[in-house]
Amino acid sequence: MEKIAFRMQLKTGCLADYRRRHDEIWPELVEALKAAGIRDYSIHHDAATDALFAVLWRDDPHGMDDLPSLPVMRRWWDWMAPLMETEADGAPVVWPLETVFHLD
Repeated sequence: MEKIAFRMQLKTGCLADYRRRHDEIWPELVEALKAAGIRDYSIHHDAATDALFAVLWRDDPHGMDDLPSLPVMRRWWDWMAPLMETEADGAPVVWPLETVFHLD
């Protein structure tokens, strides 16, 4: 297992919609994420900056690189795009985070 952490940017005033959409996450998206080897995935919000911090564990090997080509992933990105900063293709803008401390 490998731990991955990254930051995304929520648009101001969109937290309630973002939370609601994740509370109602589509079962077929959950299935795709799990099939890609993603485990224990959480997203945290910083109210001062509207930054989103995500942490997930993934299997080794994993299938995360194939997720952008899945129709369910593309639909999810399209649905979430009004709420957050995105790339031209609709994917969320992601800034990788480096682990600088870990207490085991």
